[in-house]
Amino acid sequence: MNQPTFKYAFKATIPIMTGFIFLGTTYGIYMHQLGFNFIYPTLMAATIFGGSVEFVIGNLLLGKFNPWLALILTLIINSRHLFYAISMLEQYKGTGKKKFFMIFGMCDETFAINYATKVPKGIDHKEFMFYVTVLDYCYWVSGAFLGGVLGGLITIKLPGLDFVMTALFIVLFANQFISEKSHFSSITGIIWTVLALFIVGPQYFLIVALVMMVITLAIKYRREMVK
Repeated sequence: MNQPTFKYAFKATIPIMTGFIFLGTTYGIYMHQLGFNFIYPTLMAATIFGGSVEFVIGNLLLGKFNPWLALILTLIINSRHLFYAISMLEQYKGTGKKKFFMIFGMCDETFAINYATKVPKGIDHKEFMFYVTVLDYCYWVSGAFLGGVLGGLITIKLPGLDFVMTALFIVLFANQFISEKSHFSSITGIIWTVLALFIVGPQYFLIVALVMMVITLAIKYRREMVK
């Protein structure tokens, strides 16, 4: 293990650790209140590793067996990862067998850190990305396990737990909006999301909005390059 790189990755993921453990714990408690013991949220967190999808799958498990619905919902909800992957193609080159886990473990927060962090000299960037991925994965699974165990100790109902992931994305967006110099991409995202929601409805609006945002930003980038 490259200790300097690992320490640097750990420091970079401390905010994610606090958020993931809290959110993972909330998810574990939520699953317990749906009637599942701690094994379910732990295994789902370890194998699915898609926070918002896991909340959705929890409800699907209570209904009739419908794997196609689960597949379609998962593809729609996580379709944004296609665009993450395109952005990371060059950075993931040369990572060897670690690439497979890095692809599997690339969630929103991991992508944000790995894509935006400029590591100093003496820090291996590819090792840094791998450690960030592993650490964030461990945070989430640990939180889900903890929540599943704690869920058995909580005897009262806690409504609204399924809104936690939505609240997280609102906070992340607000923080990004405040810190960015130009709000073009954020405003573009808001406009296309609202339009897509009205045009195609809540089931398919996410993928449509993402495609239109990419097209809009690509056109803007091309015009700037011409200038």
